[in-house]
Amino acid sequence: MATMITAGRPVTRTMPAPALTIGVEEEFLLLDPVTGANLPIADQVAAALPESVRPRSRREMRRSMLELVTGVCTGLNEVRAQLSEQRRAAADAAEAAGARLVAVGATPVAELDSSMPAGQRYHDLADRYGPVAADPAACGLHVHVGVADRELAVQVCNHLQVWLPVVRALTSNSPLFLGVDTGHASWRSVQLLRWPSIGPTPYFASARDYGRTVEDLISSSMVLDEASIYWYARLSPTYPTVEIRVGDVCTDLDDTVLVTALVRAAVATAIADIPGRDPRSAAPRLRAGRRELALGPLRAQRRPGRPAARARPARVGARRRVLRHGQPRPVEVR
Repeated sequence: MATMITAGRPVTRTMPAPALTIGVEEEFLLLDPVTGANLPIADQVAAALPESVRPRSRREMRRSMLELVTGVCTGLNEVRAQLSEQRRAAADAAEAAGARLVAVGATPVAELDSSMPAGQRYHDLADRYGPVAADPAACGLHVHVGVADRELAVQVCNHLQVWLPVVRALTSNSPLFLGVDTGHASWRSVQLLRWPSIGPTPYFASARDYGRTVEDLISSSMVLDEASIYWYARLSPTYPTVEIRVGDVCTDLDDTVLVTALVRAAVATAIADIPGRDPRSAAPRLRAGRRELALGPLRAQRRPGRPAARARPARVGARRRVLRHGQPRPVEVR
């Protein structure tokens, strides 16, 4: 809000807020183009990436997984350009190594190699969680939205919970698992429930409350470290952002850009809602229905994507929020 003096009297006028910064992380599988089995060649593929992309690649829990991350972006066209460059470069490097770069939420055919990359943390996770850490690879879409103030970021996480089932439904992209049609649109969301810290974010009264809970989880050995807290929305342990982790990685780049726009709009809406809405009223249902998020956000329908995507917030409210908070000009789609 800004107050201006006109004809001797103050006039309050709503001014556009600065755009929230955004960043995107996408996880991919490296699969055999004939059999569909995973190939443990992430190091080889990453080494073959061009200099402009290689610093934005990351290792993951499996040597057959590759993560690609954007820089800090201010607009959706910038996000799309970076994602497109990264995907194209990684797909070319994978093809040169005899593999396909595949954007899918769960291991679709077979994980013949479950080896982890070098690094003590991955082996510590395996020691701590045993067979859970040995589950086949699962690939997510993580969207970061810049919220530097931790008190505000915690309240944003509280208010985001009602939007996360819609994000889950719109990104569902893992119906197959080890060669079987699971009947779920997002098997990844079911598989990951075995991890102790996965699920809707608990309600927190303050940043101190959030931090104390994180410390308790670590000291009790429930989690290895802050990075292994996998709430669907969390304060990033690395960046001054709110990180939304509920979605499967999207096959279509345009879908990733759309979801990024919706997530940023949801964060902006959450910030606007903080003074007037108590998010605790929705928390018990979301916690009790954590498995329903894998099927349907309210009643556990067999095909989760359709009913949630048709929900009123997605059908009516989402476009208005994107226009208000997301992108002032059309996103170039080529």
